[in-house]
Amino acid sequence: MHSFEVSEVKKISNDFVLDIDVLPNRACDCFSHTGIARELAAAINLNYRSPTSIIRNYNPPSTSSRRAGPYKKLKSKEFVSVGVKNKMACPRYTARVVTDVRVGPSPKWIRERLKVCGLRPINNVVDIANYVMLEIGQPLHAFDLEKLESENSKFQIPNSKQIQNPKFQTKKLIVRFAKEREKIVTLDGEKYDLDENILVIADAKKPVAIAGIKGGKIPEIDKKTKIIVLESANFDSRVVRRGSKKLGLITDASWRFEHGLDPNLTEMAINRAVYLIQKNAGGKVATGIIDFYPKKVLPKRIKLDLDYAERLLGVRIPVAEIKNILKRLDFQLINFRNQSMMVGVPTRRLDVSLPEDLIEEIGRIYGYQKIKSAFPTATLIPPKRNIEIFWEDMTKNILKEAGFTEVYNYSFFGEKEAKLFGYLKEKGLGEEDKSSSSPFVNSRVIEVENPLSGEQKYLRASLIPNLLKNIEKNFRYFPEIKIFELGKTFHPSPKLGEREKRALTGIITGDAFYQVKGTVDLLLNKLGISNIYFDSWKPSPEQTKLSTWHPKKCAEIKIDGEEVGFLGEISPRVLHSLDFQGKVVLFDIDFEKLSKISSEEHEYRPISKFPSAVRDIAILVPRQIRVEEVLNKIEAAGGRLIRDIDLFDIYEGEEIPGGKKNLAFHLIYQSGDRTLSSKEIDQIQNKIILVLEKEIGWEVRK
Repeated sequence: MHSFEVSEVKKISNDFVLDIDVLPNRACDCFSHTGIARELAAAINLNYRSPTSIIRNYNPPSTSSRRAGPYKKLKSKEFVSVGVKNKMACPRYTARVVTDVRVGPSPKWIRERLKVCGLRPINNVVDIANYVMLEIGQPLHAFDLEKLESENSKFQIPNSKQIQNPKFQTKKLIVRFAKEREKIVTLDGEKYDLDENILVIADAKKPVAIAGIKGGKIPEIDKKTKIIVLESANFDSRVVRRGSKKLGLITDASWRFEHGLDPNLTEMAINRAVYLIQKNAGGKVATGIIDFYPKKVLPKRIKLDLDYAERLLGVRIPVAEIKNILKRLDFQLINFRNQSMMVGVPTRRLDVSLPEDLIEEIGRIYGYQKIKSAFPTATLIPPKRNIEIFWEDMTKNILKEAGFTEVYNYSFFGEKEAKLFGYLKEKGLGEEDKSSSSPFVNSRVIEVENPLSGEQKYLRASLIPNLLKNIEKNFRYFPEIKIFELGKTFHPSPKLGEREKRALTGIITGDAFYQVKGTVDLLLNKLGISNIYFDSWKPSPEQTKLSTWHPKKCAEIKIDGEEVGFLGEISPRVLHSLDFQGKVVLFDIDFEKLSKISSEEHEYRPISKFPSAVRDIAILVPRQIRVEEVLNKIEAAGGRLIRDIDLFDIYEGEEIPGGKKNLAFHLIYQSGDRTLSSKEIDQIQNKIILVLEKEIGWEVRK
């Protein structure tokens, strides 16, 4: 309820074993027996005394006694020197030397505890190193000093005279990354190939251990060992994890280093280990510690606001209780002022770095079960309206209701499409484009510097090319296709640089010019746009040659005299290049302009409760006359009683003489205040016929 779950409690002999699931973020301080004991003491408010407190600055009496013989003045640094090549990979390296050890079996109590914890007893020196790792959480390793190689001579047990002789060679331990093709045989007899990503401990000539993972076979401790070098180091978690994964070698030590350890544990652990070694394996401990520690890690300080702690936990905990909890967790209370305090965090607590971490510590020790459940109190603030997304969503919904399917394409196209749609032209004599090795001059499209493929060489300047590719690939499976896309296009600008613009393009296959025109009318009306009309477009000869549109079946979409887009059939030239058989009609609208003039305001016209009447009219007009001109004449003559006019047929067959075409319309009559009589409708119909027949070359068919 306060720290971790106990998955199993098992009785072994006269003792009990607890299998505790330590959370990953607490491995730095609780993957040890002392760490769990400290947590228990804090949770149930007992006094905690570390087993290392009695040997914090341990220097055994034998090193200064008269019985110590020639070793009484020996120092650790006279036996071995330490060099660290990479300070980031090894923030701290601590070593001590013990001489005249008697290697043999460990005491029964050590062997039994190691077995229960899943470790195999080996000898008293190695077992004590493993025991301290389990007890304190800091991995240690012991080397046989006489098996380490020096650069110039073999090592001999020194005496006081030799130490004063400058020719005496101390052994070297070097922390470095392995060299390419170096090898090592580990304690279990396995051979590993090393590389420059794996950190090793080496003597003057070769690697003798894989740093933070496993020791080497050559300097192992055996029955003949007399002098040991005990290592207690701190290695970077990323370096150890990378080496462990590379070699496929996971050990108790590597697991601890991978989760991160406190560099200040090394001295505490090594003092505890030499204390137990001298007590259980005899020997004399050389004075002093070899300690490479260039950048000391000091306790962090965090400001704790008690009012914030109350808001976060949802309960007021007395200040005295908060102070007691923090002291039980070994946090230092530096000062207290105005409902806030400065808290010193032990360096072993790598998981605590924010005020929220401190508040969590207070809450879990106080007991989450004491905090009553309550619904949070919050003010729901509606998000600020994004007008661009609003019009995009409305447009998409209108087109989906009209039977269109939305598609999403990549924002690129290839050189074939860029040339086909007139964005590139072939280079002439003297024309150069240093920015591209292409045989084309680029003036209307942005080239991608590092395209993924040839089909994604340019940023799209129009949605049309990729939509036509969609049509071409799907037409064999569907008799009619109605798709649209609303997305960004990209355009070079000499003055403004590259700019983005949103565009809306819809496509229908088949002879669907008026269907597309009706879709545009529907869309614009539902967007609250009026004053819409369609104007003819007369391209220049050059434009006709490169145009996307059929020269005789296209129109400009205009609103209040300003062009907002095009609609029409796709040019046969383009369809032939895409190897497409059939007709394709589309609309292409500048959505930036459209969204600016769209309106949510709509004029409400009540539905008339009086019946409507439909009359048809057919008229022969010269082929160059636009349908819009005829519609305008009919609306002007019919007045307000004509509710709607529908063009339902156009015929331009060869049998119609004089180069004319036949237009047929449904005229819908309706009044909002009365039922129209047949006589009244006939009068309006005749008036319309007279107006139409006044035009030269126009003939109403009777």
